[in-house]
Amino acid sequence: MHMPIKKVTPETEYAEIAGWVHEVRDLGGLLFFLIRDRTGILQVTAPKKKVNPAVLDVLKRISRESVVRIRGRVIAIDKAPGGRELVPDEVEILNQCETPLLLDVVEKVPAELDTRLDARFMDIRKPRITSVFLIRSEVIKAIHQFLFSRDFIHITSPKIVAAATEGGTELFPIAYFEKEAFLSQSPQLYKQMMMAAGFEKVFEIGPIFRAEEHNTTKHLNEATSIDVEVSFADHEDVMRLLEDLIVEVYTQVSNRCSEALETLSINELIIPRTPFPRITYQNAIDIAARKTKENIPFGDDIGTTAEKAIGEEMGEHYFIIDWPTVIKPYYAMPHLDSPELCRAFDLMHPRMELASGAQRVHIHELLIEQIRSKGLQPENFEFYLTPFRYGMPPHAGWGLGAERLVMTMIDLTNIREAILFPRDRHRLVP
Repeated sequence: MHMPIKKVTPETEYAEIAGWVHEVRDLGGLLFFLIRDRTGILQVTAPKKKVNPAVLDVLKRISRESVVRIRGRVIAIDKAPGGRELVPDEVEILNQCETPLLLDVVEKVPAELDTRLDARFMDIRKPRITSVFLIRSEVIKAIHQFLFSRDFIHITSPKIVAAATEGGTELFPIAYFEKEAFLSQSPQLYKQMMMAAGFEKVFEIGPIFRAEEHNTTKHLNEATSIDVEVSFADHEDVMRLLEDLIVEVYTQVSNRCSEALETLSINELIIPRTPFPRITYQNAIDIAARKTKENIPFGDDIGTTAEKAIGEEMGEHYFIIDWPTVIKPYYAMPHLDSPELCRAFDLMHPRMELASGAQRVHIHELLIEQIRSKGLQPENFEFYLTPFRYGMPPHAGWGLGAERLVMTMIDLTNIREAILFPRDRHRLVP
């Protein structure tokens, strides 16, 4: 078995490595190769007068980004990456790469994002891009560990559904035999049903689909949602859970991804402090009006310009609470003393919204009333409504966007950089 490049040290004396040829340099009497795997880069140095002629012949035929296996002696040298290099005794070309390359993996020649996404497999070979997905993987791992440590049950809900979560808009219809079906907007209805099942605390990390005709740097039509639902809890309980999770994710990425962060030129990941500030919807639109000189009518959603202005004012993660009932989904619980407001919240990063959640309506009659108030037909939600007639506990939850979490954490400019193969209004392949 070959060794990961990161584990090859001068003390190893002899090693076998396998990976991609990152760079090739011929300095006359000396051949230099940088060999890359997901753990890092190792310099291979071949003095032409000292290396076996058969090995030298193979080395001269290697093109950049070819896949190779090399065995040789490990030598300490200060100027080499990682302070060591390998002098080859055996070289095997496992797969020769065609030329010219689709992209410059060394990034001496920059490429536009669309070009990069068209050749995504090669774009991801870049150490900088690899680092993004190593961090994303750590984010998902940290979330799993955090929720499992708090006795959550992992669930998987269907992604082919008969009814929309929040109505008939923004849906992708699909051919499902002789029936009408859609790609799921959210696991919302199913995680609420698990509260009636007695699971009490559940989470799911999976794809959601929104047929929004956006073409912005922060929207996707297929995204990854981190969803949580908790019984015998209100909106305040799950807000505290959410902010604790955010802090834990930042902490674990900071502790476990130092090399990936360094590759991205992030010297220090600033860990948010809890509790996150809470401002009401009214406070938020007042801030936006003061900073932009444009009034948002009460009951309108907060647009991008206003969101940016509020984020500049807050300067850190924060919650917007006490939203108008009219603009939140039917399952958001109204305040009993002020039913025009509901127990919903959005978690905001200064750049954008990260998550939304609420205490849910758990009373059957009120839920039917709320559904009708949104112009929807309760009979279309019978599978969802039935559990509310047979002992549904009070509950609350939220959905957090994985791509937006990663994007804001490491300051990516476009959400498409935070997902392997983005799906948006124009991109369906690769």
